[in-house]
Amino acid sequence: MREKTEAQVLDARERLGVLHAAVPDMAVPDGDFDGLAKLAASLFGAPIALVSLVDSEWQWFKAAVGTTETRRRCDESFCLHTVADPDGVFVVLDASRYPLFRHRPRVTDAPFLRFYAGASILLDGQAVGTVCVFDVAPRKEVAPKLIDELRRIAGIAASLLKLKDESRRRALKEAALSREEQRLAMALDAANVGSWLWDIRAGTVAGNGAMMRMFGLPPERLVRARTVFAAIHPDDRIATFSKLRQAMTANEEYDGMFRIGDSGRWLLGRGRVHDRDGKGAPLTFLGMTIDVTDQQAAVQRTRLLLKELNHRVKNTLAMLQSLARQTLRQTSDPVEFMAAFAGRLQSISDAHGLLSDYEWGTIHLSELISKQLRPYVSDYAEQVEIHKDEILLGPDQAVGLGLVLHELATNALKYGSLSVPKGKVVLTARGVLEDGGSVLHLTWTEVGGPPVREPRRRGFGSILIERSLDKVIGSSVKVEYLPAGVTALIRLPL
Repeated sequence: MREKTEAQVLDARERLGVLHAAVPDMAVPDGDFDGLAKLAASLFGAPIALVSLVDSEWQWFKAAVGTTETRRRCDESFCLHTVADPDGVFVVLDASRYPLFRHRPRVTDAPFLRFYAGASILLDGQAVGTVCVFDVAPRKEVAPKLIDELRRIAGIAASLLKLKDESRRRALKEAALSREEQRLAMALDAANVGSWLWDIRAGTVAGNGAMMRMFGLPPERLVRARTVFAAIHPDDRIATFSKLRQAMTANEEYDGMFRIGDSGRWLLGRGRVHDRDGKGAPLTFLGMTIDVTDQQAAVQRTRLLLKELNHRVKNTLAMLQSLARQTLRQTSDPVEFMAAFAGRLQSISDAHGLLSDYEWGTIHLSELISKQLRPYVSDYAEQVEIHKDEILLGPDQAVGLGLVLHELATNALKYGSLSVPKGKVVLTARGVLEDGGSVLHLTWTEVGGPPVREPRRRGFGSILIERSLDKVIGSSVKVEYLPAGVTALIRLPL
């Protein structure tokens, strides 16, 4: 039964996916890990030490002390059992007395291995390799402190793998852009919102994938501005450009509707100048577009709905634009801007998608929680615990609360309870009567995560959590950084 379990762990699609995505060159030894192998050997006084990665068939040595081998078959490997062990640690005091190992060639023949200790290297909660030591002499016991140190070395190896993966991804911009296109596809399907940054002096426009598809342009992220304007229907082109110029001259918001020449689809655009030079001349123009063709062509009932929808969309575009400007202040690189902005755009898109399903009426709180938190957990039932009354949310409450939940979940995934496999989030939602009106009291509590320290300065995410519900009078969000986990107290009039 144990061997079957180990085979299942080795062949698990999720584990192999994490391994191959993070380390595509696992067969190549890496001198950056030599110091960790030497440290492990020194701590245990062992002649052999490895930093290795384990796929479904082979154990690959990224660094080795005391051997010239670079790989080993998994069915001959001690480390197979370390990867499969739920605790992430496996120790053999005397392999010659252990039925599972005593007949193996490296035990019965040179180098006559006896002692083994290994700790799993964890990436995204998956055991992808080990840091281990071997000795040709058996041992009677192993001090717990040494096992703890071996775990720490494995943790350092995991961190080093992550840093190398991040560096590799930054170097491969085309691959990163392709992944970003896929990540933004959900936002396109849910809300069809395009985002663009017009560099006026350079005459170029940087846009996300949704914007390029709306204009019928190739998927390049940077195109000539004249190419974008040429895609607008000839009957709408002059009016659109005039409105943009007027907005730039008067320092006002641009708000206009136009058709795309080739497809005939209607787009609603909104934007304004982001920054100017010392003489007041505009340098960059930041904008949003959404496809409103279906609303334009709908029957009278849909047109009535469109009137309300346009009101909500303008409010949301204003929110999106504010988010975009704040995000853009953190980076002037259009590509980095798109990456930082995508998660917040996705959160609002998810809330819009739910509201659209219910014709912009009310939606259940449980549906909003599920939509916002599922992308950040691997097991929703285990990692999200909800105690709630039946609560219905209106459009302003749903969009604002969805953004708050997104920011809390993002922080929990990066630093809090969702950054570890056994961490979880507990949400308690109660509807109470206050001064004759219904009020939602929602508590977000992180459990089982790493110790929490209050940040030294408030970032944009913290400010966004506090201000996302500003449109709902009487609402408030208070975040407490308790050592056991972040707690957020949300009050939301219904």
